[in-house]
Amino acid sequence: MLPSSQLSKNQIDRLGARLRKGDISDDDLRLLDSYRRSFSEGYEDVVSRIRDELGLEPTGRPAKSTTSIIEKLRRESVRLSQMQDIAGCRLTAADIVEQNDIASRLGSVFEKVTIVDRREHPSHGYRAVHVIVGFRGKLIEIQIRTSFQHLWAELSEKFSDMVNPGIKYGSGDNEIVTSLARTSRLITLVETLEKQLVDDRLLGEVEEELSKAKQLLLELLEETRENIPEARRD
Repeated sequence: MLPSSQLSKNQIDRLGARLRKGDISDDDLRLLDSYRRSFSEGYEDVVSRIRDELGLEPTGRPAKSTTSIIEKLRRESVRLSQMQDIAGCRLTAADIVEQNDIASRLGSVFEKVTIVDRREHPSHGYRAVHVIVGFRGKLIEIQIRTSFQHLWAELSEKFSDMVNPGIKYGSGDNEIVTSLARTSRLITLVETLEKQLVDDRLLGEVEEELSKAKQLLLELLEETRENIPEARRD
C-alpha cells in the first residue's frame, strides 16, 4: 500500500469513490487515516502565520475524523481530493465589519486563497465566510464567523447531537429546522442593519436601541441552547 504522500489525485479520488459506495477494506481505512494526517503540516503552517502575522488566535483541528470524512463523501458529491475542510481553523469576529476585515487581511497573508461567502448563500441556515488556503497541494479551511453566527452554529450542532444528526443538514425535526432557519435570517437582518448603519455613519443615533435588540437575541439563543439537553434524541 502506497503512503498517501505518493498517491496521485486520481488515486485519492478512487479511494473516495470506494468509501462513498461502502466498499471499504482495512487498507482503505488505513490509507484514509494516513491521508487525513498528511494535512497536519499545512494546518500548523496556516495557524502559525495567522498568529504571527495577524496577531489573531484561531481555534481548530488538524484533521477531520475518518468517520466524518466518509459521512461527508456519502452526503455530498464532492471528491475526496477537493474536500476543503479536512483540516481547518476558526476565527470569531465581533460583527460583519470585522469579519470582512479579517477576510481581507487573510488574503494579504496567503498567496492563493479562495473565499466562499456563505452569508449570501447559506447552507441550511449556516452563515460564515470561509477562506480556503492551498498548501503543497492540500486545502486548509479558515472559517470566519461573527459571534452571532458562531452561537447559531453551536446551537445547530447541539440540536444535531441531542435530537437528530440530520438537523444541521436541513432534515430531521421540522419544527427545529424551521426555527433555526428563522433565527439565522433574524441574525442576518440585525447584522446587516448594523453594518449599513456603520457604513452610513448613523450607528451612533440608534446604537442603544440596536444594542438592546442584540442583547435580546443573544439571550434567546443562549436560553435555547441551555434547554436542548432536555430534548429526547430521535
